[in-house]
Amino acid sequence: MKFNTKTIHGGQYNVDPAYGSVMPPIYQTSTYSQTTPGGHKGFEYSRSGNPTRAALEKSLASLENGNYGLAFGSGLAAIDAVIKLLQPGDEVICTNDLYGGSYRLFKKIFEKFGIKFHFIGMQDASKIENFINDNTKLIWVETPSNPMMNIIDIKACSSIAKKHKILLAVDNTFASPYLQQPLDMGADIVMHSATKYLGGHSDVVMGALIVNNNELAEKLYFIQKASGAICGPQDCFLVLRGIKTLHIRMQRHCENGKAIAIFLASHPKIDKVYWPGLPSHPNHEIAKQQMKDFGGMISFTTKGNRMEDAIKVVENLKIFTLAESLGGVESLAGHPATMTHASIPKEEREKTGVVDSLIRLSVGIEDVEDLMDDLKQALG
Repeated sequence: MKFNTKTIHGGQYNVDPAYGSVMPPIYQTSTYSQTTPGGHKGFEYSRSGNPTRAALEKSLASLENGNYGLAFGSGLAAIDAVIKLLQPGDEVICTNDLYGGSYRLFKKIFEKFGIKFHFIGMQDASKIENFINDNTKLIWVETPSNPMMNIIDIKACSSIAKKHKILLAVDNTFASPYLQQPLDMGADIVMHSATKYLGGHSDVVMGALIVNNNELAEKLYFIQKASGAICGPQDCFLVLRGIKTLHIRMQRHCENGKAIAIFLASHPKIDKVYWPGLPSHPNHEIAKQQMKDFGGMISFTTKGNRMEDAIKVVENLKIFTLAESLGGVESLAGHPATMTHASIPKEEREKTGVVDSLIRLSVGIEDVEDLMDDLKQALG
């Protein structure tokens, strides 16, 4: 089954066996009747499983060419479950310019429990080995990274992880399964903030994990069930609905993203543009190898590198909405230093390029000429 067909049919039955509904029903129930203690039809309590969530989890697994999918109440809940695989004294090697919420979870929550995190630049994957020791249990990768759009070679990271018998997890939120499928490149775990491109309509908060290994899936399912950070059936229905148009939305995100990136790169008031599809972008050749296209996420800085200039631009936008999040049909603009990455100390942010003048765009699926006109007037 090709990807475009998978978004609609992958992992799903064609019609509901009960009444023939084309869409999976919303099973808005907390519990299920049993004929005898332990005698049920596959579901006993909705924290441990729900038919609507199960339909979504099958769809997620299909999109990533995985065997098992797990849906969580948020992307951070999904990440939380992965780190709960570890023990005090274990160490994790992480992308250094990762999402601010991931950084906060690692530093403010899990470091207190004796897990050590190394935040390093991974554009040259060979540098990862310098930080591996007997306590290293996980490599955590974002590619493209948030917000610098750094590209990390997933296959190279996988070779290193397998050599040292450690897990490789890839946050695939910015790319979506439409653009890249990390399990096929050797990752052990794929994570998504399904809030973003998978849902696609800025109306739901959810996270997801996809794996191939049965033992790993069982461990994560136990954490999901025991910790309880699950999503409700209405949210699962919304993401299932969003997935059905993922392929056509992503095509337009990519088309618009390319046009906006080229426009910004030639604008006299712009200093730097970060978009993997530009030939000048670091690791552009790797992006060409592991991605189908280059996505709709763009970051840029204004000349002069002043925060007040960046703030003025985002405040003056009319079609782009000043808001956190990304991946919806509408275009959004954000100021990472004061919004998505405010939880990272300024000194650490700036080491990775997240300077005060950086603006991040989530390019939506509107008419691209309207989007360019909006940027022109805001920059003017």
